[in-house]
Amino acid sequence: MIAALGRRVLGLRAALARLADLINQTAYWMVIGPFRAKGFRWRWMIRQMVATGVGSVPIVGLISLAVGMILALQSAIQLRRVGALVYVATLVSVSIVRELGPLMTAIILAGRSGSAFAAEIASMTVAEEVDALKVMGLPPVKLLVVPKAVALMITLPCLTIMADLIGIAGGFMIGVGWLGLGFGSYLHQTVVFMTLGDVFSGLIKSVFFALIIALVGCYQGFSVSGGAEGVGRRTTASVVTSIFLIIVADCFFTVLNYLVG
Repeated sequence: MIAALGRRVLGLRAALARLADLINQTAYWMVIGPFRAKGFRWRWMIRQMVATGVGSVPIVGLISLAVGMILALQSAIQLRRVGALVYVATLVSVSIVRELGPLMTAIILAGRSGSAFAAEIASMTVAEEVDALKVMGLPPVKLLVVPKAVALMITLPCLTIMADLIGIAGGFMIGVGWLGLGFGSYLHQTVVFMTLGDVFSGLIKSVFFALIIALVGCYQGFSVSGGAEGVGRRTTASVVTSIFLIIVADCFFTVLNYLVG
């Protein structure tokens, strides 16, 4: 039992060392490397932005609309009991902008883009294409990780803004069309209680969520072993780990926002 525990601790230590090295190289090629070498692979980055951003618009929009409608209905059940039905607009807008918009968008992209990152790099690792890049003197992190991370850091906040607007629109449809709240009253409650600080806090979260998704997906891809079966395991692990870390990071930001506010 002690030997098994020791092997797990040593394995965790080695994994953390590899992850720290990946973070260090990614930070270098994102911040310092472009001024000392040839810079970003802009064409690859734009391709990743199209794949992660444009391709995710339909599913993010549909889920955000459904979440906004559900949140309005669920809040209306409780607020109606205390005669505060008008505050449905406030609850929906603030909840979506602060929490649900960035969180749901990040979870969707963790399943859609994070798994794709892991599968792509894992397949290249198994086929020894990553080793070939190293032999040719081309840094794999610069070519494979940085375009994905930068693209996701741009597209995830944009998708978060879209998710916020569509989620608020879904709550508006239920509030005005079903609950009978006035158009002007609903709009007034939304504008008055939702501040720019709420919007910016959600966008800041989305940037960190994007880094988590990209780094975890790429790390799992580089760590693959065992052929095609290993590719499947690492792809699944990237999704599970990304979602777990996203929720932990969201909890941290929520506590920090509470303490500061």
